[in-house]
Amino acid sequence: MTSHHMTPDEFRRHGHALVDWIADYRERVETFPVLSKAKPGELRRALPASPPLRGEPFDAMLADVERLILPGVTHWQSPSFFAYFPSNSSFPAVLGELLSAGLGVQGMIWATSPACTELETHVLDWLVDMLGLPEGFKSSTDGGGVIQDTASSSALCAVLAARERATGFASNRDGARQDLVAYTSTQTHSSIAKAAKIAGIGESNLRLIEVDETFAMRPEALERQIQADREAGRIPFFVCATLGTTSSTAVDPVGAIGSICEEHDLWLHVDAAMLGPAALCPELRFLNDGLEHADSYCFNPHKWMFTTFDCDCFYVKNRKELIETLTILPEYLKNEATASGAVIDYRDWHIPLGRRFRALKLWFVIRHYGVEGLTHHIRRHVELARQFAEWVTLDERFELAAPAPFNLVCFRHKGGDGVTEALMQQLNDSGKLYLTHTKLDGRYAIRMSIGQTETEEKHVRAAWEQITALATSV
Repeated sequence: MTSHHMTPDEFRRHGHALVDWIADYRERVETFPVLSKAKPGELRRALPASPPLRGEPFDAMLADVERLILPGVTHWQSPSFFAYFPSNSSFPAVLGELLSAGLGVQGMIWATSPACTELETHVLDWLVDMLGLPEGFKSSTDGGGVIQDTASSSALCAVLAARERATGFASNRDGARQDLVAYTSTQTHSSIAKAAKIAGIGESNLRLIEVDETFAMRPEALERQIQADREAGRIPFFVCATLGTTSSTAVDPVGAIGSICEEHDLWLHVDAAMLGPAALCPELRFLNDGLEHADSYCFNPHKWMFTTFDCDCFYVKNRKELIETLTILPEYLKNEATASGAVIDYRDWHIPLGRRFRALKLWFVIRHYGVEGLTHHIRRHVELARQFAEWVTLDERFELAAPAPFNLVCFRHKGGDGVTEALMQQLNDSGKLYLTHTKLDGRYAIRMSIGQTETEEKHVRAAWEQITALATSV
């Protein structure tokens, strides 16, 4: 009888083969069309209708990755991937993921793997210092940090904790109230609207506040809306400010918004999902102005800090409010360490009970690059984006659609929306790069997001040369 399990020796051999394949893939990623050319259903038609009755050799699986999977992959790690946002994975992060998978840790409470919890707490404290965040986010204070999967989960946790604080922690017992009102700008990520739905607040109770010419929230408009809701008998309870909106990386005036929140006793959540890592650079640390007002804050190392998805760092000023909102302790999870109150049980800091050892990959990344290395690459990406923005402004056919102080450049063809959209479609069809779009002031704009691990000036310059060449034909 065979156990059917892969033996340690087989794992060594196949593991080496897979690591070699990944390394080779990264070396040749530029040879593939950045945007997958696969048609809907193409992969499924190529797969067997039924699963194999008997196990197959690993070599056959790896061959099918090459034959079947690669054609359906959009290459996020290509240095010519300029779409959406950076997803700049790195080899140290990949190795951290491999180690996490190899250990197979389930870190739901401290007792199930103390190292999983304590490394996470320590690395998140490191990041407070690395980014110049308020000291109140450190675990040595009343606050602290936790690794979530995404900023969407952080947003939901923030809304839930804000809801409970506003209702004296009665909503978890009695159900959400219909008179609570939340606020965010018209440019805020859609995760806030989803969080309002899931938390029982309701999308109709989410107020979208107008923005200024830089697409940042207008504090005076927020103040007016809060006053109007109070006069109507509503209960304002939550505001989300954004440091780096998805469409244009607009930066909301957190200081002014925070003062309003403190005056009205509203929870302030600050979403810095994409731009948070920019604060590694001292010259960009103005992003943190006003963060002392924040009740919660999050950013994504899996976007612009070389840490493989998924990894969102979520901080709170008062962890007791978050824990009281989310804690539940069935008999089978009771243990001496938890009862002592001397440990952190991260299951009480987010929605799922189970959790992976995500801190390993973040720890590997920080230790491999060091603060200097991380800062160097962030700074270089910003320089490349500013160079690209200058090329746009010097070409009479194009114009910037928004300020470009960071790593995102929004631009359009002066010929109008139709010409701009057609240009982007031709660029993406070429396979040489991948861009996405947004609408700003109701007008179509192309987004050029610069921040992939291997992106260099030659890739940005090649993209601009292709843009200008195709612009003559649209």
